[in-house]
Amino acid sequence: MMENFTNVPFKYHEEVQLEISDMANGGFGVGRVNNWVVMVPYVCVGEVVAVKIYKNLKNYSLGDLVSIVRPADARVKPKCPLFGTCGGCQYQHMAYGAQLSAKRNQIVEIMKRIGGVEFPVNECIGSDRHYNYRSKITPHFQKSVPPIGFLENGRRRIVDVEECPIATENINRALPTAREKIFAEKGSLRKGGTLLLRDLGTNVVTDPKASVSQSVGIREFSFRAGEFFQNNAYMLPELANFASEVAAGPKYLIDAFCGVGVFGVVAAEKFERVAGIEVSEVAVNFARLNAAKNGAANVEFTVGTAEQIFAAVEFPGCETSVIIDPPRTGCDANFLRQLMEFAPEKIVYVSCSPDTQARDLKIISQAYAVGAIQPFDMFPQTRHIENVVVLSRVH
Repeated sequence: MMENFTNVPFKYHEEVQLEISDMANGGFGVGRVNNWVVMVPYVCVGEVVAVKIYKNLKNYSLGDLVSIVRPADARVKPKCPLFGTCGGCQYQHMAYGAQLSAKRNQIVEIMKRIGGVEFPVNECIGSDRHYNYRSKITPHFQKSVPPIGFLENGRRRIVDVEECPIATENINRALPTAREKIFAEKGSLRKGGTLLLRDLGTNVVTDPKASVSQSVGIREFSFRAGEFFQNNAYMLPELANFASEVAAGPKYLIDAFCGVGVFGVVAAEKFERVAGIEVSEVAVNFARLNAAKNGAANVEFTVGTAEQIFAAVEFPGCETSVIIDPPRTGCDANFLRQLMEFAPEKIVYVSCSPDTQARDLKIISQAYAVGAIQPFDMFPQTRHIENVVVLSRVH
C-alpha cells in the first residue's frame, strides 16, 4: 500500500466501475460509487469505465482509467501517440463537439460553485483548427539529454516529444533542427533548460529576446518572442474583436494588464480615448509602437504601479469601460479594491483561468451585474479555456 494512503472509502488500488456523468475543471471525468464522487482522466460523458483508486480525499477520490466498459459515441482515436503519457493534452480522445460542450459545462459549474454566479453561459466558440494551431511551444530538457519535451502526466519527468500535433506545421518542421542542436551540446551542458519555438507565419524564431511581429486580423503587433502573446493566432482576432464589441458604449476605455496593447489597439476605433496600463516597461514600449504602426492615435500607454494602477487616468469612471486580462493567478485584492473605487460603467473580464476569474467575480458582482459569459476554445485538445465575462455597474 502507498505510504500515508487514507483507506476510506476505498482501499489502495481497489478497482471500481462507474458511469461518467460530467467533466470537471482539469479534464477529469466525474462519476459516483454509492454517491461518492470519483474523478478519472481520459473518459467521456456517458461512458461506463473501470477505475483503479489511488487517492482518497475529503470529498472525492482519484483513480486511473483501467478500461472502457461501455464507450461513448464521442470517443475518438487520439492523434498523438504520446497522448495519456505527455501531460500537454487532456481531450484528444474526445470528439471536438464534446470538448466544447464539456468546457461550457465547466464554466457553468465554476461560476456557480466558486463565484456564486448563476447566469446563462453561451456556447463555447470553437476553433476552426482543432490541431496545428499553437504558435509557441517551449520543450524542456535536463542536463542529461535526451529527452527533450514536456512533463509526463502526473509526474515531474520529461517525455521525449519529436512532434507535437497541436503545434503549427512550421514549428514541427523546425523542431528536429532545434532538438539536434541540443543533442550536439550534450556533455557540455551545465544544466537543463527550455527551448523556444515561436511561429510567426513566415518563419520560426528560437531566440526569446528577439523582437518579432505577428498579424492579428488586419493589424500587426510587435513583441519580444519569449514574452506572453496569445498562442492561437487563428482565434485571437475573434477574441479581441468580441472584447472590443462588448466593451463599447462608454466614451473611454482602460485596457488594464494591457501587455503589448492588443485589446486597446483593436478597440480604439470604438472610443474617444483609450488608456493602456501595464507594469512592464518593456511591454509598454512595444504597446506604444503597436499603437503607432496601427494608426491608433487616440491610445496612450503608461507604466502603472500595482499600488496606483489608475492614478494617471483622467477618465471619469461613469463614462469608462475597463478590459482586464490578468495572469492565471487572477486579480489581487489591491487591484480589485482600486477597480471598485474607480467604478467604471462596464467591466470586460478576460481570463485563461475561470476558477480565479470566478473568485474575483464574487467581489466584483457586489456592484456589477453580469450581462454575458462567453467561453472561447483557444486551446483545443486541452483542458484550458479562455472565458470572457461582461459586467455593467448597478445604479
